[in-house]
Amino acid sequence: MKKITLLTLLALTLIGCPQKKEFKPLQVEKGISLDLANYRKEQIKNLHYALNFSIPKSQEDPIPTTLVLAANITDLQYDLILDFNENKDHLKTLSVNGKSTPINHTNEHLIIDKNALVIGENKIDISFNAGELSLNRNKEFLYTLLVPDRASTLFPCLDQPNLKATYDLTITAPKDWKVLCGGTEKEQIEKEEYTTHIFNTTDKMSTYLFSFVAGKFSEEVKNPGAFDMRFLYRENNKEKIAESTNEVFNIHQQSLDFLIDYTNYDFPFQKMDFASIPPFQYGGMEHVGAIQYRESSLFLDKNATQNQKLSRAKLIAHETSHMWFGDLVTMQWFDDVWLKEVFANFMADKIMNPLFPDIDHQLKFMMTHYPSAYSEDRTKGTNPIKQHLGNLKNAGSLYGRIIYNKAPIMMQQLEAVLGKDAFKEGMQEYIKTYANDNADWNDLVSILDKKSDVDIKQWSNVWVNQPGRPVFTDNITYKDNKITNFTITQKAEDGTDKIWPQSFAIQLVYKDSVKTINAAINSKNLQLKETIGLAKPEQIIYNANGFGYGVFPVNVAHISKIKEIKDATARGYSYINLYEVFLNNKVPALDAFNIFLNGVASEKNELVLNYITGRTRDIYWKFLSEKHKEKIQTTTESKLFALLNSSKPKAFKKDIFNLYKSLAISSKALENLHAIWTKELSIPQLFLNEDDYTSLASELSLKKHPKATEIIKEQEKRISNPDKLAKFIWLQPSISNNVKQRDAFMVSLFDAKNREKESWVITALSYIHHPLRQNESKKHLTKCLQKLEEVQLTGDIFFPKNWLASCIGKYSSKDAYQIREDFLSKNPNFNPILLKKLLQTTDDLERAQTIKK
Repeated sequence: MKKITLLTLLALTLIGCPQKKEFKPLQVEKGISLDLANYRKEQIKNLHYALNFSIPKSQEDPIPTTLVLAANITDLQYDLILDFNENKDHLKTLSVNGKSTPINHTNEHLIIDKNALVIGENKIDISFNAGELSLNRNKEFLYTLLVPDRASTLFPCLDQPNLKATYDLTITAPKDWKVLCGGTEKEQIEKEEYTTHIFNTTDKMSTYLFSFVAGKFSEEVKNPGAFDMRFLYRENNKEKIAESTNEVFNIHQQSLDFLIDYTNYDFPFQKMDFASIPPFQYGGMEHVGAIQYRESSLFLDKNATQNQKLSRAKLIAHETSHMWFGDLVTMQWFDDVWLKEVFANFMADKIMNPLFPDIDHQLKFMMTHYPSAYSEDRTKGTNPIKQHLGNLKNAGSLYGRIIYNKAPIMMQQLEAVLGKDAFKEGMQEYIKTYANDNADWNDLVSILDKKSDVDIKQWSNVWVNQPGRPVFTDNITYKDNKITNFTITQKAEDGTDKIWPQSFAIQLVYKDSVKTINAAINSKNLQLKETIGLAKPEQIIYNANGFGYGVFPVNVAHISKIKEIKDATARGYSYINLYEVFLNNKVPALDAFNIFLNGVASEKNELVLNYITGRTRDIYWKFLSEKHKEKIQTTTESKLFALLNSSKPKAFKKDIFNLYKSLAISSKALENLHAIWTKELSIPQLFLNEDDYTSLASELSLKKHPKATEIIKEQEKRISNPDKLAKFIWLQPSISNNVKQRDAFMVSLFDAKNREKESWVITALSYIHHPLRQNESKKHLTKCLQKLEEVQLTGDIFFPKNWLASCIGKYSSKDAYQIREDFLSKNPNFNPILLKKLLQTTDDLERAQTIKK
């Protein structure tokens, strides 16, 4: 054995000793920087929050709150930096490990001096007034909505997804209020006009998943399977309640049953209750133990269409899927927020199969995801599925149709690459490995890569890390009416050299038969050798199975035959592809409009009809010139009214009615609508509910029906639900035909305090900036754009884009386009994330400048 020198011994000693991880100096900046999040993940273990909220009767009074934060601290290189995005005057007292401590609140953070802390267990006591930004206070109820970084606007916390914690919650509220949160209720203590609700410790969760609902609600408790579920709601329509409540419980249970089997992992939390909120900002939110939904999404009447029922079921399945994908296994950082959303959507699609056996689920998948994904991916503002996020304050802007709709398409292609069994095994391993913890996309890719001969890391690079879509072209040659060459070429729409590995079906249509070819393309070009020698087809249908992603070749001479395609999926995608080709200015607007309008008349599938009515409306309002509108107005109204009175099934009538209502302009058409509103005119198989009549009354007022004032007053009397009545009254200035009144209302929305009910604001903006009013409303567009950054800071995650879509996104005029261009030229350093939202929502406006010529 060689002699060991002192230097060698020292080196070996250093190697054997754990090295303290050094972090670069932390800057206390607004939001939560990635550097801060990374340090705190190393600094803090075993988090627990004990919160006590005292909710007063008056909506204007503050909510006194106390917090006891317990944590194990393993590093004191820097101070403990809590997040509290409120004014310092909300903070009253601070005690650290039993000693009163001065309050140091800087740049949205409460800084706890490291000298007051110890390595090991620490306890921090804080008394404060709860922040209001995410409390969503109403006269009779309130609810929290804390995704992605809003928990810090409510209470001091460590607001990042990979610092999961447990919670003890106590809420004192008015005696006639009910309370729902993530823990089971342990005890109620009544005192005078208030009740104190004490809850058991919750399961472990990220701050964005913590929530509570409190207020005057109706309540129903049912056990549809393994345990009781509690449902709070404010709906008062007895028919809707009777038709909907059992279904809501049953769909939750059926979703649970599927997910337990698919993931091979039991339901991971102590309970699953839910509440429906009338003005809720989203369709739903997956809070642990207390899911929140928009009330109108859950309560349907007896005349609801199959599509409406399917949409409700899918929403419930989506939020239930989050219990595993998002709540149990959570992303490390919000740059992977798409990961929880893609799984929720992807699993929801799978859950629908047994629940709706009569539905063509591939068709539903296609009609749900492809048009929505294309609406962003075709624009100059598109983004990759996975985006960089340097600070959590920008996380809300990552949400969009790419993560909700392109990502499931990617996942469908990935499942096809792996095979369904290997994919499922990978999901089970992912859940088991990272349960009650955090994981990112690379963690999942590493699991899936072991189960495939394909390099999944390389495959995912273009699908996940790159934006855009391919445009396919074909090169087909014939000799003696037989195919001698059939080559498909893909090229990235943005001109780069990206290649999307994928597969899709091509149908060669003959007089008496259809030949289906599977195209699996992994490079720029693909020669379909199996077609050589086949007879020249009468028609070629690309992506006939609705599986491929991109813009496919179109033979303009055949577009009028789309309605004759027998297979609904092939027909549906042909309509989708036609619209994409039209937007690329390959088909004249009037031709496209007529093809879609004729499709409305001939379509026999509800899902396809819903899509083509929407595109008919879009082309009419955004892309037809005034001359073209005048040319087709009378025949369009007549054709749609005749369809309304035809023998079409009731499931079709609502879509046709909504299209007629939108396009009706003539006095004759408005009188027809008025007669429907007064119920003097009955349309066969058209069943309208209170919400439909309210919408119709608003449309009649917007279009200056002579009796508009009387219609609005009468509709007020018809509305029985107090929440819906409050909304209708609030919206009336936006419906008014008094320009000064509308202008004053629009100006009021530039004040954040008037934008609290975001779903109401979006509806109001749509009325103010309706195409018929744009000459009067375009003067507000510059201010709408200037306010965008404030809208992002004060609003929830979807609000900035919805704000844009409901104002400048409604326009197609040269004036509006110039307003956008002037704004961009004057703001060269505009927030890059918000710039993408602007480019996404004004894509139609930009294209219209060429299409309408």
